[in-house]
Amino acid sequence: MHSKVLKLGSEMLRFISSIDKLETPDALLDGLHKATHSNASVNVLGAALFPVRWGDWNGFEKRKTIFLHKCVSDAWWEEYTELTRKHPGPSVMFAQLSLAPFTLSEIMRTLEPLGIDRWPIDLAQKYGMRDSFNCPVGGRWVVTFWSPKVLGLSEEIRAVLFMGATFTAIRLQKLVGPQVGRIGKGYALTPRELSVLRLISIGHSMKEAASTLELGEETVRSHLKKAQAKLAVHDRSHAVAQALRLNLIP
Repeated sequence: MHSKVLKLGSEMLRFISSIDKLETPDALLDGLHKATHSNASVNVLGAALFPVRWGDWNGFEKRKTIFLHKCVSDAWWEEYTELTRKHPGPSVMFAQLSLAPFTLSEIMRTLEPLGIDRWPIDLAQKYGMRDSFNCPVGGRWVVTFWSPKVLGLSEEIRAVLFMGATFTAIRLQKLVGPQVGRIGKGYALTPRELSVLRLISIGHSMKEAASTLELGEETVRSHLKKAQAKLAVHDRSHAVAQALRLNLIP
């Protein structure tokens, strides 16, 4: 196992050292795939840039915010997008909310989904993808690997795969450029806006927040509305939840 980790690590470092020379998402995903396929027995599925609004699955656009490796079936993607719009699976929610990588089989064991909630693993099995390893990166991207077998990855292998996924996401962000209305753009909240959200998150009323900050209530309301607009949400509770998820407030 030790030699396998060293070989995978060496291949991953070679990939990372040449990553700036890869000028297209296809070349980038293929380079990651070559680094991992023979050494970790996983295949690259692809990478996705999350939509800014939770549940806005129409925001996923192939070759714009979704990039699939050439080994992935177009038929799988068509079925996956149709089912996600109708009934988002637990892996999608975990990918957007989690800060740590996880496998699909781990999520299924933890949640023990029934009925329609099992569709992600049933669909994966239909196309020979028994398990996946999902790497959320910075609350913006998720880079995913797949395997025809249930994955039992060691902590060392996970760390190397996550490192490769992180550099891949960073490079993808540079290649696709800023995406209006996507996570990763538009979160430049001011200190005052963050202070208001933090006070609300710990139970302060608007009046109490205004008193604590020594501001007028209307000024506090103005800061809150501006924060909601930047976070693309419509009420204060959702603004606080989004700020917490993005680690903008403690």
